[in-house]
Amino acid sequence: MKRTLESLEGQPLEGQRVFVRVDFNVPLREGVVTDTTRIEASLPTIRWLRDRGCRVLLASHLGRPKGQPKPEYSLRPVVPELERALGIPVAFLEDPLADDAPRQTRQMKRGDVMLLENTRFHPGEEKNDPALADAFARLADFYVDDAFGSAHRAHASTEGVARRLKPAVAGFLMARELEYLHGALSEPARPFLAVLGGAKISGKIDVIEALLPKVDEILIGGAMACTFFAACGLEIGGSLVEPDRIELAKQLLDRAGNKIVLPQMVTVASKLSGDAEIRSVPRDAIPRDWSVYDIAQEAAEEFVRRITSAKTIVWNGPMGIFETPPFDAGTVAVARGLAAATDRGATTIVGGGDSAAALAQTGLSSKITHVSTGGGAALELLEGKELPGVAALDGA
Repeated sequence: MKRTLESLEGQPLEGQRVFVRVDFNVPLREGVVTDTTRIEASLPTIRWLRDRGCRVLLASHLGRPKGQPKPEYSLRPVVPELERALGIPVAFLEDPLADDAPRQTRQMKRGDVMLLENTRFHPGEEKNDPALADAFARLADFYVDDAFGSAHRAHASTEGVARRLKPAVAGFLMARELEYLHGALSEPARPFLAVLGGAKISGKIDVIEALLPKVDEILIGGAMACTFFAACGLEIGGSLVEPDRIELAKQLLDRAGNKIVLPQMVTVASKLSGDAEIRSVPRDAIPRDWSVYDIAQEAAEEFVRRITSAKTIVWNGPMGIFETPPFDAGTVAVARGLAAATDRGATTIVGGGDSAAALAQTGLSSKITHVSTGGGAALELLEGKELPGVAALDGA
């Protein structure tokens, strides 16, 4: 377990400068933030620190500028959104490496907030350069990591600074992610069910390997189901498949016994288009020149029946090409199934990435126990890996 922000309650924090790693990797259109979800997720931590008189420095990456300052990746557009959310002016530190940057942070008043320019404008960020970590550390007195989505990267602003500034603790968002993705899964209420989808089995192999001994069932959808179909010797037509993973899928099926559940019926079409001819067919009757684009209604109903009978459910990966209706039907059904399971008292966890995006499209995010903010980080935690950004934090 790692120390959290609440462990600092009662300590003399007033006037302390705190380096807070947040995840403001937000979508922009013409210099305007189009989705403030990640900004809003950071507010509880920022407000807690302000209420205790801290001088708050916020650091984040945005996009992939590849170690070069690029105007289109500037975090400056986040400032007005923060000001609206917090109801205070927010300063912007364009060059955190400038000689007078530490002086600027010391001149902040208690409760002030300052946003640093994109950490990835510095070539040393993604290399976890010690000199850059030292420069960041000079700006503050202690460290809070509230950027779970970046915790699987050993970068200067995630791992490096946490080794230099003490205490180094988890913010509220980070603590919640660790509680559910690590804590809740260590002793899950049963039946414990995983729902895995997405395009490739290769991206989920380690998750399947890690979850098999723990879960009661794993429901497989998405294009990755087609690789399992091929492993069963079934015709998969023009469907997306990973030929080099078929043998591995066979091995997983042999080891899993009845734990791996594949859809009995699938939705196929002659092309990926909303106006294409669409059929629901058994998985052993996929036409040679057609492709699987979703699980069929019958399979979705079966998956939902299993989901609503479980006590702990983890979902990662859509059931079909959810960006192209009507091939979103299976994914929508699973989302509604998770919401229904939550209503029945189950713990439901959605592992970020495309699953979270699909869930947001259904408007059901608030009906889920926990929706992770980090796709890659969530997967690595589910795989049982230690995240560098978390490992660097103080132990409880």
